[in-house]
Amino acid sequence: MLGALGISEFDERVYRAYLAKPDRSAREIAEHLGTTSSRIRHAVARLVELGVLRREGQGQYRPVSPRTALSALVARRRADTEAAFTSVWDAVDDLASEYRATRLQGDPSELVEVITGEEAVTLRVAELTQSMRTHFDVLDRPPYLGPYTVELEEDFTRDLLGRGIEIRSVYTPEALELPGRFQLITRLAGLGEQARFLPALPFRLRIMDRRVALLALIGGRYDRIAVVHQSGLLDAILELFDTYWQRAQPVISTAPETTDQPGADDLLLLKMLQAGYKDQAIARQLGTSTRTVTRRIAAIASRLGLDTRFQMGTEAAKRGWI
Repeated sequence: MLGALGISEFDERVYRAYLAKPDRSAREIAEHLGTTSSRIRHAVARLVELGVLRREGQGQYRPVSPRTALSALVARRRADTEAAFTSVWDAVDDLASEYRATRLQGDPSELVEVITGEEAVTLRVAELTQSMRTHFDVLDRPPYLGPYTVELEEDFTRDLLGRGIEIRSVYTPEALELPGRFQLITRLAGLGEQARFLPALPFRLRIMDRRVALLALIGGRYDRIAVVHQSGLLDAILELFDTYWQRAQPVISTAPETTDQPGADDLLLLKMLQAGYKDQAIARQLGTSTRTVTRRIAAIASRLGLDTRFQMGTEAAKRGWI
């Protein structure tokens, strides 16, 4: 039963015998199991090495609690398995790169896959997303593939974060106009997504593990995409993403909080102003009226002793609020 943990059937019988009567000697265990003392001593040595028995004196051993000892073995086996699979995937990636490089010498079309049709695009995107292991970089702007909901995006992002994948996303104001999405992005940023925004982006882009990139081929549509594999073209795309990332502003501030920092609702409003939202778009996000938004902005400006929205943004950034 414990073979998956590296404990043989015979060694498990020895461990169970110690659990039943911890005070027995190796000779008594041998008599109980109908075998030799020498075989018991070798089994005991293996069990001590695995951490399920501990030595308490000359020829005396005590069993470690199964929950403690076996849980540690399970964790060790899981870590070893994950490390082994990581090595295997790295080898697969290396072999795939060699194969693709060889094919490219005779057929440069291997450099880029062109996927057409919403169903085919959906399947390819899901396939590449499931194979991600380390990084997910995104330039986010409409259009989107298939129906979008805040709930689906939250589940998707939480799953990636739970798998230990580092997410870096750059959003445009139009990408955050869907009701509730700005609040979702700020919440996910608090959970670990590295989220930034820019006034505009040229296209929608996804990069998986910095080994493959997906981008729309036709502006305003996402039913025809290019899948770019490791190559000089991918290197240029990676550099392009890094450039936009450096220019973008964080969605949440990394500066320490100050005593005069406004409440969460006003901070959210300031962040949306910084992202380029108009009053009407902010009202849609917050589920309130445009007049209420305008009044709240005026109240914040009055509290800061300022006259313009530009001054508000500059002052809020200087104070580390946004």
